[in-house]
Amino acid sequence: MSSILTNNGAMVALQTLKSINNQLGDTQGMISTGKSVASAKDNSAVWAISKVMESDVKGFKAISDSLALGESTVAVASNASETITDLLTQMKGKIVAAQEDNVDRGKINDDVTALKDQINSVVSAAQFNGLNLIDGSQGATIDVLSSLDRDASGTVTASNISVSTQDLSTGGYTAAAVFTGTTGVSTSADVFGMTIDDGSSDSVVIVDPTFAAGDKISLTVGEEEVSYTFTADDVAATTPEDIAAVGLRAALQATGLAIDVDFSSTGTLDITNNTGNDLTISGQFTNAGSGGLGALAAIDVSTALGASAALGSIETLIDTAISASASFGSVQGRIETQSDFISKLTDSLKSGIGSMVDADMEEASARLQALQVQQQLGTQSLSIANQAPQSILSLFR
Repeated sequence: MSSILTNNGAMVALQTLKSINNQLGDTQGMISTGKSVASAKDNSAVWAISKVMESDVKGFKAISDSLALGESTVAVASNASETITDLLTQMKGKIVAAQEDNVDRGKINDDVTALKDQINSVVSAAQFNGLNLIDGSQGATIDVLSSLDRDASGTVTASNISVSTQDLSTGGYTAAAVFTGTTGVSTSADVFGMTIDDGSSDSVVIVDPTFAAGDKISLTVGEEEVSYTFTADDVAATTPEDIAAVGLRAALQATGLAIDVDFSSTGTLDITNNTGNDLTISGQFTNAGSGGLGALAAIDVSTALGASAALGSIETLIDTAISASASFGSVQGRIETQSDFISKLTDSLKSGIGSMVDADMEEASARLQALQVQQQLGTQSLSIANQAPQSILSLFR
C-alpha cells in the first residue's frame, strides 16, 4: 500500500543515513585527536584506567628528576672521597719518608700540612645544591625518592634509596654547651639560634666546654658568617671564651651590618639590631678532633716520635676514606640502575596507555573512506525514497 502520509522507505533511509553520519563523526574524531578513547563517554572504564596510568607517568617523571639529583649528589661525594683517598695515600708516602733519620722532617711536615689543608678544602667543597654528604653535618642517612608503588587497592606509597653519609672531616659538629642566650633557642647541642627584633638588643653567651686547639665557633648573623678558631695559647688562657668573644666581636663589627656589638659580662656578646628588619642569629661549634678523619689533625712528622705515631694513624685514615668511597660507589650504582629502570618503566606505561586509547590510523583511514561512500549512497537512497510519493500523481491523470 502506498501512502502520501507515511513514507516508510524514507524513514528507513533517514535512520540509516543518521547512523552513517554518527559513525563518520566518530571516525573523524579519532583522526583529529589520534585517540579511540578521547573522553569518558567513549569508554568510561578504559578512560579511567588510562588517566590513572597517565598520573603515574607524571609521578615517575618527577622521580626521574629526583634520582638525577640524588645521583649527582652522590657522585660529588664519591669523587671527593676518592680524591681524599688519593691525598691520604700521598701523605702516607711522606710519612714513610719521614721514618728515615737522614731527612729534613720539617720540610716533609710542611708537605703533610699542605695535604691536610687540601683534604679540608675537598671536604668543604664536596656539596651539591648545598648538601654535603662527607662533612658530618648531615644525619646518618639521607633518602632519595626512587619509586611509587601502587597496590591492588590503588593505595600509592613512596619508596626511597637510603644513602649513608660519611664523615671525612677533621672536625665534626658535637654536642657541647657552647652557647646560651637571654632569649631564643639555647640547648646543650651544637646548634644555637635566636631572633632579635628590629631596634632591640639581645645577648649571646659563650661558655667554656673545655676547648681544644682547632675548635671553631661560628655565628651567622643575617646573611653574614663570622667565626673564631681556638689556638693552643687560647686554650691555655684562663678564660678562652672571652678571647673568642673578642674575636667574634671584631669580626661582627667588620661585616658592615647596622648592629652594635658590646660586652656586658664574661664571654657575652650584646648585639643591638639597627638593620630595620628582624635579625636571625645562629651559631655552631666545630670540634677539631671529632670528625671521621679527626686523627689527621694530630699528625706531625717533624720529630721521629711524631713520624712513628703518624705511620700507625695513616692506615686507619686511609681505611676510613676507602670505606666511604666504596659505600658511595655502591649506592651510586644502585641509583643508576633504578634510574634506568624508571626510564624503561615510564616508556612501558606510555605504550600501555597508547594501546588502550590511541586510534588505529590505518583502520580509521579505511573506515573513513568506506563511510563516505555509504554516506553518498544513503543520501541517494533517501532522495529516491522521498520521490516515491510522486508516482501516486500518475494514478490521478
